[in-house]
Amino acid sequence: MRQFYQKRMGWQPTLLLVIAIWLVWNGAVLAADTTPESLPESLQVTVDTIWVLLCAILVFFMNAGFAMLETGFCQSKNAVNILTKNVIVFGVVSLCFWAVGFALMFGDGNAVIGYSGFFLQGLDLSPLTDEHYSGVFDSLAWAGIPLDAKFFFQLVFAGTAATIVSGAVAERISFLAFFTFSAVLSLVIYPMVGHWIWGGGFLQTMGFWDFSGSTVVHSVGGWAALTGAWLLGPRVGRYRPHGENTIPGHNLAISTLGGLILWFGWFGFNAGSSMTADPAIASRIILTTNLSASTGAVAAAVISWLITSKPSLSMIINGALAGLVSITAGCAYVTSIGAIIIGFIGGMFAVFAAGLFNQLRIDDPVGALPVHLVGGIWGTIAVGLFSVGPNINDWHSETSGPALGFLLGGDIKPVLIQITGIVIVAAFVSISTLFSWFMLRIIFGLRVSHQAESTGLDLSEHGLEAYPEFSQRSLPLNNLFHSVKDNVMKSNTSTLNH
Repeated sequence: MRQFYQKRMGWQPTLLLVIAIWLVWNGAVLAADTTPESLPESLQVTVDTIWVLLCAILVFFMNAGFAMLETGFCQSKNAVNILTKNVIVFGVVSLCFWAVGFALMFGDGNAVIGYSGFFLQGLDLSPLTDEHYSGVFDSLAWAGIPLDAKFFFQLVFAGTAATIVSGAVAERISFLAFFTFSAVLSLVIYPMVGHWIWGGGFLQTMGFWDFSGSTVVHSVGGWAALTGAWLLGPRVGRYRPHGENTIPGHNLAISTLGGLILWFGWFGFNAGSSMTADPAIASRIILTTNLSASTGAVAAAVISWLITSKPSLSMIINGALAGLVSITAGCAYVTSIGAIIIGFIGGMFAVFAAGLFNQLRIDDPVGALPVHLVGGIWGTIAVGLFSVGPNINDWHSETSGPALGFLLGGDIKPVLIQITGIVIVAAFVSISTLFSWFMLRIIFGLRVSHQAESTGLDLSEHGLEAYPEFSQRSLPLNNLFHSVKDNVMKSNTSTLNH
C-alpha cells in the first residue's frame, strides 16, 4: 500500500515544476513584448522596505562573523569574554543609537551636528515623498521607506563600527571599560562623523563621497581601535626586547567560518546602502563587492607566500576582509576592473600594515587595524581615483555620485577632497577616543590585572570557560571595579611595554 501511495504521489512534484517553468517562461515572453512600467507607489514602498530590511538583517548577521573571527584568532582562555563582548555590544549600541545617536547623525541641525529626532521622535513623512518630504530627518528624505526601516539599517552599521574595536583590544581590556566605551562611541563620536558625511554635514557639502562607509564605519572603528590598543599596551609576553612572540589563535576553523560569514553579510552591507530595490545598482554593487574581496584574498595569499614561503590562512582571511572594506566606499561608482585593482591593493596593504603595526609594537590580536583602518583609508581615496563619473550609470548623476576619477582622466580635486575628509575624521576620532579612553582609565581603569590576564578573561571577568573540560585554571577573585586597585600596576606595565 505504501509503495502504491509513493508511486501515486511521485508525479506531483514533477507536475508542479513543469507548471512553474511554464509560468516563468511565459512571464518572460510577455515582459519582452511589453514596455516595463513603474510599480504603484504603495507597492514600490513595500518592495524597497523588504529589500532594505533584508540587507539590514544580513548586516546584523555579521555580528556572528565578528564573534567567530575574533574568538578563533585569540586564545581559548579568552573565548567567553570575546563572545560576550560581541553579544553585548549590539545591545548597548541599539539603545544608545536609538536614544541619541541617530538624531545627532541624521536629525536636522547644522553642518556639524544634528539636534532633532531624539528617541526616534518627530514628524517623518518618508515613503516616496521626495521634494514633498516633511519631517525632521531631511538628510534621509531621498530614501522612500518608513523611518523605522531607515533607523534599523543605520543601526546595524553603528553596531559594526563599535564591534571593530573589540578585536584590537582583545585579551586584556576589562569588560566594563569596553562596555562603557561602546556606549560613548555610539552616542556621540560615530554619529558626529556620520552627520558630516551622510547627514548633510560640511564634508558632504564639500563633495566627500563614501557610499557604504569605508570612512564612516570602518575608519571610525579603526581609529578608535588604534587609540585603545596603543593606550592599553600589548598583551603580556607579546613582544620581547628585540623581537616579537607570536601568540597563536586557538581555532582557525571558526575564524574561517567568521570570515566567510562577514563576506556573505557584506553583500547586504553594500547593496542595501542604495535604500531601494533597484536591480541594476544592486547587481553592480554585489559584483564589485565580490570581485574586490576575491582579489584581496588572492593578494594576501601571494604576498604572505612570498614573505614567509607559506600562504597564511589568517592573512588570506584578513586580505578578503580588507578587499571588502576597500570597496565599501566606491562599490556603486567603479567598474569591475576598478574593483579588482582596489581589492588587490587592499589585500596587499593588509599584509604590509600588519607587519608595520607589529614593528610599532601595537598589539592587534585579530588584525582589525590593517583591515578596517588601513582598508578604510585606501578605499576612501580609491573613490577619487577610480570613479567612472556621472551619467554612465543610471544611479550616478552630478549630484548623486563623485566626479570622474583621477586615474580615468578626471581632475585631482576629488582625490584631494577625499584625503581632506580622511584627515579631518582621523583627527577628530583620534582625539575624542583618546580622551574617552583616558577618562575611563581614570574612573575605573582599562586593563585587567596580570593575574587575570594570565588566568584568562573567561574566569576573571565572567567566571565561565568555553572549554572547561580541557582547563585546570583556578578562578581568581573578581570585583566589578577590580581594575581600580590594579591601576598602578597596569600603568607601570603599560609604560614598560611602550
